[in-house]
Amino acid sequence: MNILSYTQHLQGIGHLVRSLRIAAEMVRAGLTVDLVIGGVAVEGLRAPGVRIHRLAPIKAGKGGFSDLVDAQGRPIDEDRKAARAARLVGLVEEVRPDAILIEAFPFGRRQMRFELLPFLDAAHARSPRPLVACSVRDILQQSDKPGRLDDTIAYLEKYFDLVLVHGDADFAALGATMPRACEFSAMTRHTGIVAGPQPAAASEAFDVLVSVGGGATRGERLLECALKARPLTRYAHGKWCFITGPNLPAREARALRAQAGPGVTVHEFRDDFASLMAATSVSVSQCGYNTAVDIFQTRCRAVVVPYAEHGESEQTRRAALLARRAIAQAVYERELSPETLAAAIERASDAPAPPEDAWPDLNGAAATARIVREAVERRGL
Repeated sequence: MNILSYTQHLQGIGHLVRSLRIAAEMVRAGLTVDLVIGGVAVEGLRAPGVRIHRLAPIKAGKGGFSDLVDAQGRPIDEDRKAARAARLVGLVEEVRPDAILIEAFPFGRRQMRFELLPFLDAAHARSPRPLVACSVRDILQQSDKPGRLDDTIAYLEKYFDLVLVHGDADFAALGATMPRACEFSAMTRHTGIVAGPQPAAASEAFDVLVSVGGGATRGERLLECALKARPLTRYAHGKWCFITGPNLPAREARALRAQAGPGVTVHEFRDDFASLMAATSVSVSQCGYNTAVDIFQTRCRAVVVPYAEHGESEQTRRAALLARRAIAQAVYERELSPETLAAAIERASDAPAPPEDAWPDLNGAAATARIVREAVERRGL
C-alpha cells in the first residue's frame, strides 16, 4: 500500500516533526511512504524507511504566514510556485498512491493553495482515485475572516475522504476550536496524540531545562526571562540547560551565550531532548503540540509559557488545558517576567503528580496508520 504524504512547515518545526512521526509509524506498520517536505531543511530529524522528496523550500517571511519567501528570504515568484505545483502533480503519477495525506489543509496552509489544489485535482483525476485524508492537530488557530469556514467545509466536501485529528477527543476535541465540526463528523477520526518513541535514559541531568521549540516564535523573551529567573529559584546554583532551537536569530543566541554563567549550558538543538526532559527537575517551555507531547510522555514537572503574539490562540488554549488538569503550571505571555516565571518554577517543583486519568492517549501515530490502511481496504483499491 503506497502512501503519499505532504507537509509544509513555515515557521516552527512542529508540523514537520508530527508528519515524520506518522510516516515512520506507517513504515513500521508495513506501508510504503513517500513524504513531500516543502519547508526549510532541519538537521537531526529523521524517519527511517520513509522516502523523502524535498520541494524548493518556502518559509514565512517578516510579514507573517502570508509572506512566502525562499530559504534566503527572497519573495516566491509565480515561476517558483508553478515549479513546485508541477513537482507535486508529477509525484502523483510517479508514486501512484493508494492514499494521500495532507497536513493541515484545508484548516490551515491556505497560502499553499497554488500547489495544493493542482495536487488534489491530479489525485482526483487518477483511476482508481486514491483516498485523500487531512492530517490536522487537535487545537486549531481561531480565525474570524469572513467566508473562511465556508471555504474550509467546501474543500473538505470536494476533495477529502477523511479528517484525521491528532488528539484525544476527551482532552481536546476538534469541535472545541472548529465551529460546524458536526457538518463533517462522519469523516472525522480522533487518532490520539502523535508521540515519538519512548525516550532512552538521559546521558546527563539538569535541574531546569528551558526550551523554545524551533526558536522562531519569539523564544528570545522566554529565554531571557528564564536566565533572569534563575537566581530567584531554589535552583539558583543548580545546572540549567537552555535549548534555543535552530530558528532563533543568531544575534539573540549569541547574547544568551554571552550572559550564561557557570552552571548554564546553551545548545541550539539536542536530539535527546525528550530524554533530557524526563531527567530534569523542571521543564520550562512554550506550549506547541510537540512540546506538550514530550510533557505527556515524560510526565515531567513543567511550566509552559504559550506563544500568543499576532493573534495566535492555539498554544494559549493548550496551556489552559494542561493547567486545568494539573499537568503544568501556565504563565501567560502578558504576565511573563523573571518573577512570575520563578514563582511558577517553584510551584511546579512542589506540585503533586497529576491523577492517572489526566493524561491523554499517546498512540496517535499507530492509530493513524491503522485508520488509513482500513479506509483504503474498505474502498477496495
